[in-house]
Amino acid sequence: MVSQEQRRRQLAREKFLRQQQRRTAARRKTRMRNSVIASVLGVVIIGSLALYTTGVLKDGGSQQENAGAEVSPTPTSKAPDPCEKPAGGKVKTATWKKEPAMTIDKSAKYTMKLATTCGEIDIALKASAAPHTVNSFNFLAGKGYFDHTKCHRLTDSGIYVLQCGDPQGTGMGGPGYTIPDENLKDKSLKGGVYPAGTVAMANQYNAQTKEGRDSGGSQFFLVYQDSQLPADYTPFGTVSEAGMKVLKKIADAGAQPADPTTGNTAPNATVVIDKATVTKS
Repeated sequence: MVSQEQRRRQLAREKFLRQQQRRTAARRKTRMRNSVIASVLGVVIIGSLALYTTGVLKDGGSQQENAGAEVSPTPTSKAPDPCEKPAGGKVKTATWKKEPAMTIDKSAKYTMKLATTCGEIDIALKASAAPHTVNSFNFLAGKGYFDHTKCHRLTDSGIYVLQCGDPQGTGMGGPGYTIPDENLKDKSLKGGVYPAGTVAMANQYNAQTKEGRDSGGSQFFLVYQDSQLPADYTPFGTVSEAGMKVLKKIADAGAQPADPTTGNTAPNATVVIDKATVTKS
């Protein structure tokens, strides 16, 4: 006969096993969710010849299907727009066939200023650690490529980023060339976290298939809150303290539900880069 104490221990063991099973399932679900969230940043840059020739740009959506609803904010009433009206001007649509020649001084300090409708965002660039990326931004900013472009995505679940740099405003645009991944072992990236203030490149890398390296173009994201992400996205700058206040204002206004066509969760704030400049100090 099983004693009362033995029965109590058996029930305790069964309860413990059930708890472990639930925790294991929760961890698995979290890993899957983060993988899907990361894919949002991994499918937005379209610039390689292979993608052009397979017609991805033609249908405009096949690379967005994996974005899913996992990163869609919970629909809420739209917050007041905290930003000003955009300056007059048109988005430029020029593209280039190859990465620009290296013209920056890798040992010098560079700053990128984004004069946005929501305020100025100053970014200290990491020229020595990510020279190809900084050189590309110096080139594109000099061509007025970012001027009058919308920041097309704000995520406020799982990862916390504002994404910009696409003249199309859809998450599908790019400069026509790609640049290599750089600085993926930056000391700031610890424990699978991109800390608040990080500015990094979006790309097409797929961690599951290990395909899509060196596929960055013009799209980049600004991290406004520590975000769990694998070190697959070139960190090339740090937002100033004043710039972080602008990002917080944008984030506080929230995001719209995911667009059924592009998968984008556009910010409620009207975030337009009136002018982008890169300067050497």
